[in-house]
Amino acid sequence: MEQLSKIPTHVTIIMDGNGRWAKMRGMDRLEGHKAGVESVRACTEFAVEKNIKYLSLFAFSTENWGRPTEEVEGLWALMFKAIEMELKTLLKNNVRFLVLGNLSMLSEKLQQAIASTVEKTKECTGTTLIVMLNYSGKWDITQAAQRLLEERVQGPITEEDISSRLVTANIPEPDLMIRTSGEMRISNYMLWQTAYTEFYFADVLWPDFRKPEFAEALESFAKRDRRYGKV
Repeated sequence: MEQLSKIPTHVTIIMDGNGRWAKMRGMDRLEGHKAGVESVRACTEFAVEKNIKYLSLFAFSTENWGRPTEEVEGLWALMFKAIEMELKTLLKNNVRFLVLGNLSMLSEKLQQAIASTVEKTKECTGTTLIVMLNYSGKWDITQAAQRLLEERVQGPITEEDISSRLVTANIPEPDLMIRTSGEMRISNYMLWQTAYTEFYFADVLWPDFRKPEFAEALESFAKRDRRYGKV
């Protein structure tokens, strides 16, 4: 791998391909999501090893509510179980846990599990693991604009006014966005925050994306010259 100075501060991942992974094996789609949890664990461990300060994962979009009810309910049950099971590992690895999105639509039971894990890991100083749940980029910008209206902000609206009211306020914008499964789009994800993010599209399906694949993405990032519109 290239020199450590090129390790990104914030990596975000669109975890795509769980359903296709399961279909290729003649399995129910939910089995693909279960397999994807192992990739989450592996990538979090790798982020810790490489001193990546922020790792955010796009777990459930506002559009995903349109999926079959059985799959959606299975996803929430899987999320609840994973949050409970991974707490000990998060603490062991000094990982702070956050969940961002429109959480008001989640069950009270899941909201309580999220709040408990966030509270128990708040003093961790290593990698911050951020799960983007019931999130979309358009929703995020819209809720920021709504907050500006409610706060009756006067004068011209600045970029900082918007940024400070996004759910990702106080979190560095992503340096690198990875999308698995070969799809080349960002699917309404972090539309504001990724203005100058480097994109990396991996052909591998998410349940097969592990440390070697993550390392390849970091190697690609390390070779890039980020000019931010300048020479």
